[in-house]
Order: sequence, then C-alpha cells, then structure tokens
Amino acid sequence: MPYTGPTPTREDRFSFGLWTVGYNGADPFGGPTRPALDVVHAVEKLSELGAYGLTFHDDDLFAFESTDAERQTQIDRLKGALESTGLIVPMVTTNLFSAPVFKDGGFTSNDRQVRRFALRKVFRQLDLGAELGAKTFVMWGGREGAEYDSAKDIRQALERYREAVNLLGDYVTDKGYDMRFAIEPKPNEPRGDILLPTLGHAIAFIDSLERPELVGLNPEVGHEQMAGLNYAAGIAQALYHDKLYHLDLNGQRGIKYDQDLVFGHGDLHNAFALVDLLENGAPGGGPTYDGPRHFDYKPSRTEDEQGVWDSAAANMSMYLLLKERAAAFRADPDVQEALAAARVDELSQPTLNEGESYDDFLADRSAYEDFDPSTYFGAKGFGFVRLQQLATEHLMGARG
Repeated sequence: MPYTGPTPTREDRFSFGLWTVGYNGADPFGGPTRPALDVVHAVEKLSELGAYGLTFHDDDLFAFESTDAERQTQIDRLKGALESTGLIVPMVTTNLFSAPVFKDGGFTSNDRQVRRFALRKVFRQLDLGAELGAKTFVMWGGREGAEYDSAKDIRQALERYREAVNLLGDYVTDKGYDMRFAIEPKPNEPRGDILLPTLGHAIAFIDSLERPELVGLNPEVGHEQMAGLNYAAGIAQALYHDKLYHLDLNGQRGIKYDQDLVFGHGDLHNAFALVDLLENGAPGGGPTYDGPRHFDYKPSRTEDEQGVWDSAAANMSMYLLLKERAAAFRADPDVQEALAAARVDELSQPTLNEGESYDDFLADRSAYEDFDPSTYFGAKGFGFVRLQQLATEHLMGARG
C-alpha cells in the first residue's frame, strides 16, 4: 500500500548522523547483522527521502588512524555526494570513545598524553567541519567518567574538561570559524557515571567557561528519559537559557539502556509535547527552535537495508504527523478554553505588581491576611486532566 502521510522536504530541516543509518547492528552481545554502508550511497538515499543534512564523527567517514591520503579520499567522495544532491553538513563531532586509547576518556583521561592526542583529533575535525560549512560541533563525552569513585578526581576532571573547551573556543574564534559547540549530556553508558550527566550539570559547567556564549546544549531524547527525566521539559529549560544549539531525536521506552528507537516509537505523549513546543512555543509564549531536526537513532539489528531506509523515513514521518497534530491541538477552541481554565497564561504574569516593593507586598492584606486557602479544598480545580485528554485525543487523530 503506498504511503499517504506527509512528505518531508528540505525546508523541514531533517538531518541524520552517518552513524545512524550506517549502524551495522552490532551490540555488546552480537556482531553486525548488516554490511557497512558506503557514505555516498547514504547521502544519495537520504536525499531521496527528503532529508536536508548529514552529520558525522570523524571515524564515521574514515577509519581511525587512516593515512592522510585515505582520509582525503573519503572527504572528496563526501564532497562530491553533497554537491550532486544538495545535502549540507550542519553539524560534525569527534569520536573520542571507540578506540582503546580512549578507554578512560579523551578530555579527562588520567593519562595526560591521551588528553593531548584527543585535543589534536578534535582540532582536525573542527577544521574539516569548517571546510564543509558546519555551524555546530557536538561534544558527547561518552567515556568522560568513571566506574569507581576512587579512580577519578572529579574536580580535576572538570577542570581538564573546562581547559579543553576553553582552548577549542579560542581556536574557532582565532580562526574565524562560524561554529558553536553543543554539549550532549548523558548520565551513564558506556561509563558507569558520565561527567555532565544532565542538562543542569552542563548549564552550570558552561557558566564557568571563558566563552560561554560559544557553548550550548545538544539534548537527546533517550539520554534524558533513561534517567527518568522529561525531555520536553528539558528542552524548554534549554530554550529558557538560550542554550538549545542542537538536538537529537529518537525514541526511548522507560528507564533502561539507551535504545535509540525511531522518534516517537517510545514515549509518544512526550514526543507530542516536544514537537508542539519546538514548532509553536510554550502556551504562555516564548521562543521556538529553528535549528536542524536531527535524528540520532539506530535502525534495529533485525532489519535489512530496506528496513534501514524505512526507519529513516519513519523518523521524519513521525515528526511531521506530530507537527500536524500539534497545530490542530493549538487551533482547537476546546483546547484554548481548557488552557484558559487551567490558567496557563497566568503563569506568565509577574507575581509582584509593576513597581511593587517588598514593603508594598507585605502591606497588601489580600496577599496573606485576607486570603482564604480553604477555598481550594474541593473546589477551584485546574482541569489539567481534561487538558491532557484533549491533547491525547488530538494525538490519536480523534479531533480535528
């Protein structure tokens, strides 16, 4: 049966990591179930499906410790594929987690020489990213952590992390590169505990940097939800701090290992809330997100190559379907009435009156002495359940 859902276009700004469609099915308990995917073929297929961008780690494009000639061959092949299809490279990153040399991390390895090697590896990828026009450099510190409390001086590890990011900020500034950095938090896996495990940790760390304006966040659905956190709420906070520089979309089903499912194939309610926020802003107003809708997922190891492309298409379809549902949700008069009854807009009003001092506030008897909290017992409900039911009905296509 032919697909009749929304068709993605370049204007939707959907991008995929080369490591996503290129995932060969290997996991800790079994080897590959699919052959390696050639980069030119990947670019061509993503272009056919309606994506606008490809992202990659250095080691996705050319093998670790490739010669300069081998490296350049793959770069030239990628450039040719990009030119022929019109795809762009909006983001690049560096693999500081796969090779044995990074078994104790890159920026924060206890071994000083490893730290120096890791920085040089990142510098090379920054140069390549700038050459290809990338605007964002993502930093996922998957090996920056420890399994044992006595193995790592966390204060000094954070200082080395800070030293590295400060140096990279100096480099892109001095080179004139139009590029920002985005830290990708994750609480654990593959390390027992990873540094900067949540958005809050990362935001606090960014505030300590010499060029905090160059560094933001790249939150991922699974990384937040595997820690029991609310991804849509985390994105709202990143927007609040003006630190949402990039994002990774996938699906996650509860507190377990990082599943990297197709976007929306996990917590569908939260995916709906996320797309509504990204496309429409918060109900009380606020910024939306105009960056790439980047998919960081893994096609199931059960799939053949056709299944890989079906899953890539499913990511984009899920986003566009949720976008349609979110638009209908916002336009529904019943939803608007429910939002008003829930007093969602009232939260945007300052608690103090304009120009009101704390002396004025303390003199206002209506704020405390004459206020009757007992009227809230059994009355004055907010109607949040009705609002959520309306959202669910729109999500299911039962309305609009």
